[in-house]
Amino acid sequence: MEVEVKYEVLDRDRLLDRLAGLGIILTDPVLQEDQAYAPAEWSYDMSKIGVSFARLRTEYGAHRFTVKQPLTDEQTCVEHECHVSDRAEMHHALVTMGWRPTVQIVKQRRTARWGEYSVCLDDVHGLGTFLEIEALVVDDVDRTRHRLHELAAELAVLGERVDRTYDSLVRELSVL
Repeated sequence: MEVEVKYEVLDRDRLLDRLAGLGIILTDPVLQEDQAYAPAEWSYDMSKIGVSFARLRTEYGAHRFTVKQPLTDEQTCVEHECHVSDRAEMHHALVTMGWRPTVQIVKQRRTARWGEYSVCLDDVHGLGTFLEIEALVVDDVDRTRHRLHELAAELAVLGERVDRTYDSLVRELSVL
């Protein structure tokens, strides 16, 4: 399963300097265009725990289909992902299977490895800049989550912790 922690970035340049100082070199930005999907009977006022959600992502003209199912919170998920050759056909298949499109998320993502962890710096259209630190976990989710927060604290330039997914944040922004 995947565990992640997410933080708002207050000073992007200072964060980049801090990451570089730790030997963490981010890739060049990649444009990711995501369409999020939820089961037709689910709504944003309901819990996400135990519910499967889908995403179609386009990056460099290639398409990936992802299903995530939150286990204990929105950022601890079972995840399955594969490439698809035809985004439009996959969209129609999802709708036919009873999924509905919810929100679109557009972001510029830069990534790096920090030991056994993945680091993502995301500039999310309409939301701002966020840092995610992720790990794959087999057993001790709480210990791993705690370690991810310790790593984030080492950076000493982050804002508030964010406990929700980008689709929830984009949805909230669109209904304001």
